Amino acid sequence: MIGLIRHGNVAEIRLDRPEAHNALSTAMAVRLAEACREVAADTGVRAVVLAASGEKAFCVGADLKERAGMSDEELMRQRPLFRAAFGAVLDLPQPVVAAVHGFALGGGMEFALSCDLIVADPSAVFGLPEVSVGLVPGGGGTQLALRRIGPAKAADLVLTGRRVPFEEAVALGIVDRSAEPGKVLETALDLAATIAANSPVATRAAKRALRAGASLDLGAALDVEENAWRTAALSPDRREGIAAFNEKRRPNWPGV
Repeated sequence: MIGLIRHGNVAEIRLDRPEAHNALSTAMAVRLAEACREVAADTGVRAVVLAASGEKAFCVGADLKERAGMSDEELMRQRPLFRAAFGAVLDLPQPVVAAVHGFALGGGMEFALSCDLIVADPSAVFGLPEVSVGLVPGGGGTQLALRRIGPAKAADLVLTGRRVPFEEAVALGIVDRSAEPGKVLETALDLAATIAANSPVATRAAKRALRAGASLDLGAALDVEENAWRTAALSPDRREGIAAFNEKRRPNWPGV
């Protein structure tokens, strides 16, 4: 249902329900939140890849077959579990790379948008079709799309519910890195490994600055950057990084 695989300093969290196109069930949401908490607490993990099993889909969103039998009360009880799952991905302290192939619809696109970088191959199809089934994107889709591609383009996707093929997703800025067919996981892991080779203190602090500063005015955002800079500058990682540069060797990051 949820796989957790280590590749050195990179953790791969895998949506692993291919028989249902990785549709998010209640049990899957609970396990995903648990896996994210485990990864967040692991100081040996310096970058994360969010990937998916199967050939046809990254994730097609909520399991509508499960929801079909739910009462309003049951749907409301499910809601905090879903919010916790999406929030757990969004709040991972390490940089996170999404490896998207096939359909990334509804919650699937929201999981991708919750990551810092999105890698996709030509099979990828994105969309936020919730309005077509009487819902509003509820995994961060309206706000994350707004911040990634701007208000008008986000409105186009959210209000029409249309599907966005790979080429358009690249043009819109949804996809950050393109992968060759069948190579999306390999490409995402390579990108994550490049990130993981850098200072874990600096990359985490930089991620916090990027996230926290996005909705602030420039003056307040520069204060956020200042705090991130001080976190890194006063850390053993900074001393090791400068020493390694001068000694022409790879850094051995303390990570604290």
